[in-house]
Amino acid sequence: MQRREFLKTSMASAAAVAMNVKAAHAGSNAATLPRRPYGKDGIGLSIVGFGGIVVMNAEPDHAARVVAEAVELGTNYFDVAPSYGDAEVKLGPALEPYRKSVFLACKTTQRQRDAAEAEFEQSLERLRTDHFDLYQLHAITDVEKDVDAAFAAAGVMPWLIEQKKAGRIGHLGFSAHSVSAAMAAMDRYDFDSILWPVNHAAYARGDFGPKVVERAVDRGASVLALKALAKGRWPSQDHPDRQRFQKCWYEPLSDPAEAALGLRFTLGQPTTAALPPGEESLWRLAVDAAMGGVEPLTPEEDARLVAMAQDVEPIFTNA
Repeated sequence: MQRREFLKTSMASAAAVAMNVKAAHAGSNAATLPRRPYGKDGIGLSIVGFGGIVVMNAEPDHAARVVAEAVELGTNYFDVAPSYGDAEVKLGPALEPYRKSVFLACKTTQRQRDAAEAEFEQSLERLRTDHFDLYQLHAITDVEKDVDAAFAAAGVMPWLIEQKKAGRIGHLGFSAHSVSAAMAAMDRYDFDSILWPVNHAAYARGDFGPKVVERAVDRGASVLALKALAKGRWPSQDHPDRQRFQKCWYEPLSDPAEAALGLRFTLGQPTTAALPPGEESLWRLAVDAAMGGVEPLTPEEDARLVAMAQDVEPIFTNA
């Protein structure tokens, strides 16, 4: 994406989103996370969500304290998956006291109905709930192996659609890091949302992201954003911060000012919410940056993000 297009895209989207948020949350408490509309039924999600990886491997008491703090700060969007180690086991009891007031999203990497059904029931049990507000095909990457398989007669999608009709799933979505798979999935079904990387460096250097977001908006699907706080790929295997951020496969934006810029870029696109990295310290950075709302980026701040992107290898590109 050319620099001029990067600036135009981020500034135009930011203005539209800011107006939307102002209208939707007039009179809201500035001390908590603002919310943006999700889907077509009036649900509002906190603009920063809580990824279950934050409590993966945590002691139960600590998990309970962090989740309670998140709720107190206005977080109502929680996301987890069976593939996140023991995150479901830790999140379920911690979230149980607040279950009726939060939006719980889960995922599956299974593509066949039988395996997916067993995993679905296990996730419900671990998370101490009888339904998911959002259930997603997780990490679709290959059109044939993921999308075609999921939509086959014995695939997971026909069964998930049945569960949605039965009320055990409120909304259906998918997460993806592949343009071709994301486009193919949206051609097959009117998903309620997509979980997709919306990252300043991937936009500016890799032209990765805008086309999928545009398609989602055209299809009426909400965009939940990943990788807002991604700086780029780790420059080396022995980078000193790799030990500090063990839950990140990429180098994160750990400087508070830079993290705030990255988050504001992501939330300046037509997105509903952003899920920060799974490190607790980075989740706290994102919450701090978003508390009370986010302002559109200025031209100077856009230029700074473009300059920051020149020094890294983007985590995703269309090349």
